[in-house]
Amino acid sequence: MARLEQLTPTTLVKGILPDAHVEIVSVEWHGSDALTLVYRGPNGRVADEILYRHDEPRLEIVETGRPWSFDGDGALFRLVSEAHRIRLAHLFDPVLAVHTSLVDPLPHQITAVYEAMLPRQPLRFLLADDPGAGKTIMAGLLIKELMARGDVRRCLIVLPRQPRRTMAGRITPALSSAVRDSHQRQTGSSPHRNWFLENDLCIARLDKLSRNEDVQQKLAAPDCRYDLIVCDEAHKLSATFSTAR
Repeated sequence: MARLEQLTPTTLVKGILPDAHVEIVSVEWHGSDALTLVYRGPNGRVADEILYRHDEPRLEIVETGRPWSFDGDGALFRLVSEAHRIRLAHLFDPVLAVHTSLVDPLPHQITAVYEAMLPRQPLRFLLADDPGAGKTIMAGLLIKELMARGDVRRCLIVLPRQPRRTMAGRITPALSSAVRDSHQRQTGSSPHRNWFLENDLCIARLDKLSRNEDVQQKLAAPDCRYDLIVCDEAHKLSATFSTAR
């Protein structure tokens, strides 16, 4: 059974002609309980018929619309296609993070990220260049490239001090907002909220993680897992052994 409202142009309907499907050409309503249906039969001839509500039981929708009618939402299609293009951009641009960031990396920084770190999966890497070599730029390019490739969704950055938003914003706006949000949540959020679970991108201070038991408890939540953890000034970290279970 098909309702009259389902009778739209290009729809195939059974029940108008005996043992044959017809294609609806147009519909003209007469109030809310009757319509004039113009249809094309299997022989190509066009005819019309007035249908009422009591005709609905004999009608059956065979196919709604044409499979390639090109009558979809153009703006939505463009949005989806653009998202798909961005998701696959790294396949056509091997240094995508460089071309989409407001930084001008030096040759040794590009070599470190794209020749030494990115090919290693999983990555456990100690970046120990001299001061001023641009380790922050390298780390930012690595994070952005992994995010663009779909290899990283959740990332935790551990810093020894309150981070600056300037460099994070030049690499990717997502990191810049993570700096702002992490500072706000660490200083004034509800103790019952777990900002590590609420945010895929987190930047935390080392002293908070090492001394604040509430923060440690939130970080140790069963579902709190990260695809990538970056520790700035790792020489200030130390291993801790405990027999507690």
